[in-house]
Amino acid sequence: MDAKKININKTLTLFLFCHLFVWTFIPSISNENLPLDTIEALAWSSNLDWGYSKHPPVSAFAVEIFYRIFGSLDWVYYLLSQLFVISAFFIVFKFYEDFFKSKIHSLISILLLEGIYFFNFTTPEFNVNVCQLPFWALTVYYCWEGIKNNNYTNWLLFGFFAALGILSKYIFIYLLLSIDIFILYLIIKKKFNFKCLISLITFFAVLVPHIIWLVDNNFITINYALHRAGTEDTNFFVGHLFYPLLFLVKQIGIFIPFLILFFFITLKLKKKLNFKDKKLIFLITINIIPLALMFLTSLVIGAQIRTMWMVPFYLFSGVLFVYIYKEKIFLNKLKNFFLLFLILFIFSPATYFYISISQTDKRTDYPGAKIAKAVQEKWDSNFSDTIKLVGGDEWHGGNLSYHLNSRPKWDNILDSKKNSSLSNINDGFVLIGNVDILSEICSGIFMKKENQGICLIGNKK
Repeated sequence: MDAKKININKTLTLFLFCHLFVWTFIPSISNENLPLDTIEALAWSSNLDWGYSKHPPVSAFAVEIFYRIFGSLDWVYYLLSQLFVISAFFIVFKFYEDFFKSKIHSLISILLLEGIYFFNFTTPEFNVNVCQLPFWALTVYYCWEGIKNNNYTNWLLFGFFAALGILSKYIFIYLLLSIDIFILYLIIKKKFNFKCLISLITFFAVLVPHIIWLVDNNFITINYALHRAGTEDTNFFVGHLFYPLLFLVKQIGIFIPFLILFFFITLKLKKKLNFKDKKLIFLITINIIPLALMFLTSLVIGAQIRTMWMVPFYLFSGVLFVYIYKEKIFLNKLKNFFLLFLILFIFSPATYFYISISQTDKRTDYPGAKIAKAVQEKWDSNFSDTIKLVGGDEWHGGNLSYHLNSRPKWDNILDSKKNSSLSNINDGFVLIGNVDILSEICSGIFMKKENQGICLIGNKK
């Protein structure tokens, strides 16, 4: 295959469209219910705020925009997730153009990302990890543009997208710390320009509402993040030795398909690095330093790093490898490269589809729409008002909120495990939870569906 005959823009467009279509279509036909994290985001978005008990607000804002346009159509939220993925791919491609003379290298760098399952197999579940992707890409892009051109617009956009990244998930701070290290490098080299400090204006302007919310809510989201890291009740060996080693092993495992795909177009990996090359230093900074900081976090405080947290960390890995080995890439081997890429591109959704239809005990098999329909019918035959509020955990209550006709607000305070009485609840309320507890405390109409107790309280006809 002759690299000169490849229309790069058309090939990239075809790839992005195919990725969008396949990963929207496959889960839409194989899953009965939306995944857990997507339902959680929809539960939060039914009652929009500047933060939630588990995460900052951007993922909830995103699903709510789509809900208000499309309603409760499951395929829409698979589409939403893929829009976040391919937009990140496109931004990364534009970033690559400044690092390669030939666009074929930029295309190879993007296609290599299909070898990392974070960008295909796990993407149907729209969550805070996927939500970070375009902001991670835009933050890096405008940081580099700011360094290169040093104009106010780029630095203001850098601060703006960096803040949106933080509002997607706090782990975004690892990218910003890595960029700070690069800025320190520029200061040492006496190449630092104080214009970049203007980025702090947009950064804090976007963050202020969430900071106020954090203070008002006793930093609940940060406390959840620390608890989620599993630093409590772990001995020294497990926390400071086993967890870091496990983290390294998992990252190597995740990267194997990527490396196999890369090996198809290069044979010699031995390469002397030029550490006077600012572009190379920047690429190392945004690729290696965040991983190193994450490893040190596990090593020093004994945190258990969960695999899915690493989704955006590999977004620029393709450009790092291709930039380092661009002289050793054999473009006459592109035919084999594209063949293996195609195999991986087909294998991943085929595997997802098989698992989805063969295993019947997954979250995506939960009959959320069926339960909501039964609740709605029971409500309509007994009450004259509409359902305004749903209580229960994010999963069960969130599913009801998403599927019910009136899209009631979900509130985690109204949990059957925390309430001994429902006498103070206003009309237009549905609570889902433990069968035994709700059957005793329900002051309205009680029903049981799919092993869940459901209490309905409203103005009777």
